[in-house]
Amino acid sequence: MRLSGSEGKYNIKAASKILGIQPGTLRAWERRYRIIEPLRNQAGHRLYTEEHLAKLHWLITKVKRGFTIGQAVEILEQEDISGVSHQGNDQLLLIKNDLLRRLINLEENKSKQLVDQAFAMFAVEKVVIDILADILTEAERLWERGEISTVREKFITSFVRTRIGMVFQYLPVEPSLPKAMCACAPQEKQEIGSLLLTLCLKSCGFETIYLGRNIRENELLQTLMELKPKIFLLSCTKPDDLEEAVKLVQAITLQLPETAAGIGGQAVESAPETIADTGRKFFIGSTEEDWKGWLRSVQKKSNQIH
Repeated sequence: MRLSGSEGKYNIKAASKILGIQPGTLRAWERRYRIIEPLRNQAGHRLYTEEHLAKLHWLITKVKRGFTIGQAVEILEQEDISGVSHQGNDQLLLIKNDLLRRLINLEENKSKQLVDQAFAMFAVEKVVIDILADILTEAERLWERGEISTVREKFITSFVRTRIGMVFQYLPVEPSLPKAMCACAPQEKQEIGSLLLTLCLKSCGFETIYLGRNIRENELLQTLMELKPKIFLLSCTKPDDLEEAVKLVQAITLQLPETAAGIGGQAVESAPETIADTGRKFFIGSTEEDWKGWLRSVQKKSNQIH
């Protein structure tokens, strides 16, 4: 899954927190050096894209290494973009491999430093998807092959989930959008699909409650009845788990007909033939593009009703 880098997602407060610089400094750089041109929302407030943050991350890294901001801007303008991208990908892979090794060795402090370094060098969603999510998947594979212990697998999972949760707190909420909830399908053992669904929702501006896995159906239904979110998404990785996921979503829409519910993840691409069309109508795809298309259709229907 890849998230678009050209959409305005971060207001200046969120961007400054992610970048670690003051909003006033960011505005001053924009005015003096014309390094980026933020988008504007309907109220005229700045909105920064992933591409903006990536460029600013690059500049801040140069400043931390002793360059003035003016020198850093000049270097950026002279750099070959493809070369920078290639070097960045190599550096990202090095950080990911080093981080996985440190996590396996239970080196928490060094692992924190490496993640902080990654966020200082790359866009937020790139770190989440290409480093943290990949590590979560790799740790699961290593555990299944018996190459790491349960203790180490749980430590890695807890560390990654915590860091992704911190990212969620920085993403701004668009007040005009409805509340959403996201959880793992029944029997789902991996959280990565649900985390990426939540990241997609939050990056679109939805206030999203992330529930994770191992939620009892009766408790989930009770929570949904209390909060009445307009959107509810289940992630499902394995096709064998789809039938239970469909049953759950059908039960939810029966009790909450105004809630748009869907099932996303790799499983929907190879769904068993035993699942009828009445269940398949809840499938929303396995990519960010699929999910955003479904969200747009839900919003369109909602606007037509109101």
